[in-house]
Amino acid sequence: MTKATHALRLSIALFAAMGLAACTQSEVESSDKSAADPGHASGEHGSSSSAGLPAGRVAAGEHLAAAKGKATGQSCIDCHGADGNNPIDPTYPKLGGQYGDYLAHALQAYRASTRDHMLMTPQAQKLSDQDIADLAAYFGSRPSQLRDLHGVD
Repeated sequence: MTKATHALRLSIALFAAMGLAACTQSEVESSDKSAADPGHASGEHGSSSSAGLPAGRVAAGEHLAAAKGKATGQSCIDCHGADGNNPIDPTYPKLGGQYGDYLAHALQAYRASTRDHMLMTPQAQKLSDQDIADLAAYFGSRPSQLRDLHGVD
């Protein structure tokens, strides 16, 4: 193995270890919050997230998903389908059953314009932290049609 290959593998392992440490620290902090607040539902849909958001409310998220945004005149379900699994364009993601934290981070990035899409960026600009948490809880609670690449050659 060349030194360059070894260095690349070492850096990948280092980044993976740092990511694991960050997740572990997040779980410890979440566990501490749960112990301090018995009403805190850690690790469940609708719970506080690694995105630093308040607890999401599925029913509020469902209502918000159907509301037309002022920026585009579209609602979430207009483009992604009622349960987030029927996008009108094959390039649009299926949201149903996706990890709530992933959805929340994506919406925060659209809102901050650090992730750009001609429809999503303006649509997310006016979302509050609670709106994002609610949408993430709603779509995360829907049935999933997501598939991973396990077993794909």
